[in-house]
Amino acid sequence: MSDTHFVAVTLAPSANITAAFAGEKPVTYDAPVGMIVISPAFLESESRWNSHRENISVALPPESLTELAEHEFGGRPWELQPLPFGTVDLKALQLAQMLKAELIREEPPNELLVDSIVTLFGIHILRSYTSHSTSASRPKGGLSVAAAKRVEEYLKGNFARKLSVNELAALCELSTGYFIQAFTKTFGEPPHKYLINLRISFAEKLLLDTDMTIAEVAYLSGFSSQSHLTSAMRRYKQATPALLRLKR
Repeated sequence: MSDTHFVAVTLAPSANITAAFAGEKPVTYDAPVGMIVISPAFLESESRWNSHRENISVALPPESLTELAEHEFGGRPWELQPLPFGTVDLKALQLAQMLKAELIREEPPNELLVDSIVTLFGIHILRSYTSHSTSASRPKGGLSVAAAKRVEEYLKGNFARKLSVNELAALCELSTGYFIQAFTKTFGEPPHKYLINLRISFAEKLLLDTDMTIAEVAYLSGFSSQSHLTSAMRRYKQATPALLRLKR
């Protein structure tokens, strides 16, 4: 039993799994790709398997999920519900695959992207697998002019340090899920990509205008290492710091 909600998504087929929630008869089944298992907090469960399993398991602390639910359901009661074993969820699979892809990259993961994916994952779980069937209305537009200016100035002043979606959403007085959607609609790209582009642009200026080492440029621009900066520039700019320096 855990005091945290856990949601697991199967990334590869797995045979002969036996599982049960508290008070239920154990079920033996073969897990297909995209199978989702929801284990609500404080609900006893057990599982056994002999074959290889490849899952993404996301922990959703009750306080975090409650905060998301407040915006989704407007304070109305809700309850996270377990699913029949074998249930496939292609949307959850897509988010799980995105999360895996970011976590297994050679360079450190983009914290803002990971935070965004987990937030969207939590919203999807609330909208699809709770006792409450009616979601709060979604925002139809982007950020207000004032909110857009506020978050843009904040990002430009703080891009070199670690930032979270919650921190940025609070500036706009929006839930994290709504903020991601509204920010993307306003700026044409999600927060994590906007942030990485700010860091790369600053790094390019330092590389061209100063004699700092590439490692120093990486640190001042918000990257964890020289290799992190190099991989980011190669991915988003099809260039490297060394090649950029040759253009001076």
